[in-house]
Amino acid sequence: MSDKFVAAIDQGTTSSRCIIFNQDGAIVAVDQREHRQIFPKPGWVEHDATEIWAKVQAVVAGAIAKAGLRADQLSALGITNQRETTVLWDRATGQPVHNAIVWQDTRTAALCNELGGADGQDRFRDRTGLPLASYFAGPKVAWLLDNVSGLRARANAGEIAFGTIDSWLIWNLTGGTDGGVHVTDVTNAGRTMLMNLETLQWDQSILDAMNVPASVLPEIRSSAEVYGTAVGQLAGVPVASALGDQHAALFGQTCYDVGEAKNTYGTGSFLLLNTGERPVASKNGLLTTMAYQLGGEPASYCLEGSIAITGALVQWFRDQLGIIREASEIETLAASVDDNGGAYIVPAFSGLFAPYWRSDARGVVAGLTRYVTKGHLARAVLEATSWQTREVVDAMYQDSGVHITSLKVDGGMTANNLLMQHQSDVLGVPVIRPVVAETTCLGAAYAAGLATGVWSDLDELSSHWKKDAEWTPHMEEDVREREYHNWRKAVKRSFGWLEDGD
Repeated sequence: MSDKFVAAIDQGTTSSRCIIFNQDGAIVAVDQREHRQIFPKPGWVEHDATEIWAKVQAVVAGAIAKAGLRADQLSALGITNQRETTVLWDRATGQPVHNAIVWQDTRTAALCNELGGADGQDRFRDRTGLPLASYFAGPKVAWLLDNVSGLRARANAGEIAFGTIDSWLIWNLTGGTDGGVHVTDVTNAGRTMLMNLETLQWDQSILDAMNVPASVLPEIRSSAEVYGTAVGQLAGVPVASALGDQHAALFGQTCYDVGEAKNTYGTGSFLLLNTGERPVASKNGLLTTMAYQLGGEPASYCLEGSIAITGALVQWFRDQLGIIREASEIETLAASVDDNGGAYIVPAFSGLFAPYWRSDARGVVAGLTRYVTKGHLARAVLEATSWQTREVVDAMYQDSGVHITSLKVDGGMTANNLLMQHQSDVLGVPVIRPVVAETTCLGAAYAAGLATGVWSDLDELSSHWKKDAEWTPHMEEDVREREYHNWRKAVKRSFGWLEDGD
């Protein structure tokens, strides 16, 4: 076994994990724990940031114990995280002032409409690459400052810190109230709608427009550098990378060249296409966002198609409808029928993300007849992920002119062979899963290892990537286009469900 080890913390939407990798990029140990999902009102989603920090400490201890290592045997620690989820905390006490507002939360929809004014969703897009949407962190900060009693005055007095989850973890890891480092990286800062994509700094005109004081903001740093040294159970370990989860997956999938793409299938799905050292503006509902920045090197950019609900649709099918008991059962049920029976499920539970950005949409089941069984519905649940991905791939081609020739995939849903085959069928290209499917953690580990000399360069990292499975398209072209036409009809049925005043 290699004698250098790098740990990565993956703080996700439903759970926190710590994975320890060796110098070959192989997994040595994993520990994972779920945290609560808090739903105060319809459309509102919150997390307890204190609980998240406790779970992170627990999984770090668990992974180190399972690996049979001591903390001082770790060369570096990397962080990857659910992105737009927003935490405000008291600098003196270290306590959050409110539950974290999760990226899925829609409470800021009205505020976003108000901020858009005559310019609409595109008011800040030329500087941020993002449409005005409740998804992003900036409006969440503004909402908290306006709705938590006395908070704005405390923020203006410099008593309050803001961060996405990476900032919250790095601050706590490096000492918290006793000298904790308040930083974020370009990938996470780029998801606040407060950072200028060209300068990679906070944009004062947007801060003024949203009424967010600069005093609450972390310092923006690159994705791979030593931010500080951990204290506590990881005492002495360099904290050396931060990447939003999707950017980390792109990095872990070694998509370092222009035109390379990956799709991560989790609670939602996120397809990223590397576009190189210049941002590519989207005219087709995609996000122009950061890929990564390594130390003092030029930043890399990407186009992103963010799909809000994919794996979460399987959870809904299991938990709310009770048709299956375990998520894995959906593949067997879906395989019990030959097709979807004419049924399509559009999971616009809290609106639609790319390429539509329709906060007024809500979920629909279309095409129901007496013929449709639970097997057909199970297949429709899986196919919803494939079709939403197809829409994003089409938009990427329209924006960039790049035809994707294959798609690297990762995340929990890639274990579903029926889904992966359907994904290949509807895209008409091979779908490839790597040996190490935990590419989010791997990307954070790679970036931290680059910053601390564990690995020398991107070529060395690319040499570690190995194929585990590949699916090739079998669907006839006329079937593919007919089904896609029906899917898009179903999507249109979801539009406009919410009206002004709802």
